[in-house]
Amino acid sequence: MFVLPEGLPLELTPFAFLIGKWEGTGIISFKDNDSDDAPTDHEFRQRVEFAHDGSNAITYVSSAELIGDPSTALPSEIGYWRLARKSEPADHGPGLLPGVGEPSLKSHEDLELLRNKEGGFDIQVSTLHPGGVAELYNGVIKGARIDLASVSGAAFETAKTYRHSTRLYGLVENALLWVWEIALPGGELKPHASARLERVE
Repeated sequence: MFVLPEGLPLELTPFAFLIGKWEGTGIISFKDNDSDDAPTDHEFRQRVEFAHDGSNAITYVSSAELIGDPSTALPSEIGYWRLARKSEPADHGPGLLPGVGEPSLKSHEDLELLRNKEGGFDIQVSTLHPGGVAELYNGVIKGARIDLASVSGAAFETAKTYRHSTRLYGLVENALLWVWEIALPGGELKPHASARLERVE
């Protein structure tokens, strides 16, 4: 029987199945050099943590490394996942400013009013990469499935960027599976990476 994580704010209950630490392996596809050879698959190990601090967002931290001798670190990611809803005085911000008053979301009935017409919840995800890229995703969480599509991004002039990105997450037989597709400048969406993670904590 699934138990809600202790202290999880009401509006984050749609994300409850994600909360915890996950580890596993996956496949990433890329060219080994600058030749015209087709991309090849490489196995990697990943660690992901979804957590909460009592605010209205889930924190996301990912680290990964290619499996080999020696192993090669892959770019990490940090981010925030939350329901897409209008901001209100009780929300924190901008900056470090605290919210004022009581949140309007006080019951499960209030939460149900935020469901979209397909029966899921609209969500927003922000992700930061160490290479100088910040991404914003719109998406939907329905049951134990999450679909994300990038809507905008910001990058330093020195960053390596891509035009568009989609991500899919799903809980299948207690494992967290994900697939990531990216479109390079001038290109179409293509498979980039995927993984299967098991809960470790």
